[in-house]
Amino acid sequence: MKKRLKINGIIMGCAAIVVVFFPKFFFRNNINGGMEEYIETLGFALILLGQIIRVSARGYKAEHSRESQALIQGGPYQVVRNPMYLGIFLIGLGVVLAVFKWWAAVIFIIVFIIRYILLIYKEEKKLLAVFPESYKKYCQKMPRILPSLSRMTSLDISEYLPIKLIWFKKEIGSILTLLLLVLLVESWEGISRQGLMAYLNQAVWLLLTFILFIIFVILLSIRTYKKDGNSVVKG
Repeated sequence: MKKRLKINGIIMGCAAIVVVFFPKFFFRNNINGGMEEYIETLGFALILLGQIIRVSARGYKAEHSRESQALIQGGPYQVVRNPMYLGIFLIGLGVVLAVFKWWAAVIFIIVFIIRYILLIYKEEKKLLAVFPESYKKYCQKMPRILPSLSRMTSLDISEYLPIKLIWFKKEIGSILTLLLLVLLVESWEGISRQGLMAYLNQAVWLLLTFILFIIFVILLSIRTYKKDGNSVVKG
């Protein structure tokens, strides 16, 4: 884990240095007006959705893995084999769309594939060694990182995206820090290009997106607790 974080830190540090030295090359000029605002709002929405998926996957795994002695196949793991990496992908893509020019998203996708596909293959070998039969069957029916829409529509959302507020409590620091950093960069760029009043108009959409995120998390947590309660009663 420490090695992985170190490598990710080096990649992000190098990217930050390049952006700092060539800001005009990477940051948008906001030429397209309204279209840029929609892209930025989409970026923030992807960041928040990615956070939900990542927190759900991490929290569900922590509660059901029995200290890595059990193969997780429920929760978000019943629609995709690597939901945490899916969450990270959406968060990263959202940051790029919220701040940088569109072609930076292509670079991000390429870097993500190169970086994480190797990690995924390495982890799959370990899981196959620990759970040779069950993991092999699991891989045959479950996509690696992009979920099946048909399977998602056949299940209740609380089944494949369970959320508990205690899981978010553990992650709220990192979530807010990322959002504040993105907002800081976006605010600086937006105000310098459009002025304070024009940016405040755009900020309303971002605030609305965040409010919908909070409501969505609360509703998911209520459904998750109800589902757990029903399972206990039936058991």
